[in-house]
Amino acid sequence: MADDTREFEPPPDPRGSGEGIPDAAEWVFVPDALDLVTETATMMSVLAAQRLLRIQGMRQEQLAETVGRGVGVRDLVERSIRLELAAAMRITEYAAGRLILLADALTCRYPAMWDALSAGRITEKHAEVFVEAIDQVPAEFHDQIIDRAVVLAGSEPVGSFRRALRTLIDTVQAATLEARHQDAVKTRRIWVEPGVDGMGTLSVYAPLVELHAIHGRATAIAQTIAGREGETRTLDQVRADVVCDLLIDGTTDAIPPEARGIRATVVVTVPALALLDEGAAKGCDPPVVEGIGPIPLSRARALCGGDAKWMRVLTHPETGMVLSVGRDRYNAPSGLRKLVKWRADRCMAPGCGIPASRCEIDHQIRWADGGHTCLDNNAPFCKGHHLVKDNSDWIVTQIAGSGGAIQWASPTGRVYIVKPERKVPVFRIETPAAPEPVPTF
Repeated sequence: MADDTREFEPPPDPRGSGEGIPDAAEWVFVPDALDLVTETATMMSVLAAQRLLRIQGMRQEQLAETVGRGVGVRDLVERSIRLELAAAMRITEYAAGRLILLADALTCRYPAMWDALSAGRITEKHAEVFVEAIDQVPAEFHDQIIDRAVVLAGSEPVGSFRRALRTLIDTVQAATLEARHQDAVKTRRIWVEPGVDGMGTLSVYAPLVELHAIHGRATAIAQTIAGREGETRTLDQVRADVVCDLLIDGTTDAIPPEARGIRATVVVTVPALALLDEGAAKGCDPPVVEGIGPIPLSRARALCGGDAKWMRVLTHPETGMVLSVGRDRYNAPSGLRKLVKWRADRCMAPGCGIPASRCEIDHQIRWADGGHTCLDNNAPFCKGHHLVKDNSDWIVTQIAGSGGAIQWASPTGRVYIVKPERKVPVFRIETPAAPEPVPTF
């Protein structure tokens, strides 16, 4: 819970004498409205931890009576526990079952996460996300993940934590990703679920890279069509119509001419050496796709084979990287826009999960105020957070020398730092050391 007795240095006496200034011990912290909200949220986390601990205690007490009485008896008692918990808490049995599973996981298998919840450093939702993800990870990887995940949970909003945890798990398991993907891809399929009023759902279970590209292309085409004068359909409606037209007709004849040339664009980031040498790949970070995460190296090699619809970002020196156009132009050139979005990966607002590919490029120092169009002055924001930045009392700045970190200072004086997902490599030419003087005799 928040400490209501924080000490502050007394302000200087405007008269310079110090008379009439209360002793420092008399200065106490007066919480504002947001402090009261966050204090309550901390209390809720502490109480949630205690609730889970007591649920587990109740369960263990009742299960102790089933020892030696067979599996059937234990299953019956488990169901009885779930029913009674649901009735007492006035929730569904499904919700009671989830609480029981969460209580067992945190108190028995992941005590470090329970400690974080009990101390109010995380929310109950953080704990749920953690358990759901870690329970699917083979036990041999737990030592490499759990401690780092607890730290992430204590520093990230729920949405950012979910993505960071998924990336951490995929990175740790990268060595087995190839084999697991090959097994998973064999289960690809397509099916139809009937709905009501003559509607239904078409589901495609396939490699996520392809699905990501399909959705991206359909969205880009739909945005072009939705922007035409006289168009009355929503973006979702147009996007569904585009997919149906492409799959049924097999051509783009039903699509306006200005939208026919649109193709999928997917950003693939892969260490350059990994494309060239199998041995070097073992020491590199796994390849990743924007908005998806790590992918098998074989898949990355195929995507980087020259097809123009894939944007390749190699983590190796490349000539022609556009970092700035200064004051020569307001709109960032294509290469710079791609680099700004690639570095951030997401909207650079606290906790926002909208992919950078769907964001607007913003000048931190406005163009009208002398700002430059360059990597150090540009960052991606979704439309909603762009409006908040430009039209509210939030003060948003890119921290100089940070590699793209954004500082958000709230109207109440609180500061939040959002770091980009990736670092742009910086290459320096080292000056050779001066030769040692030759002794003379």
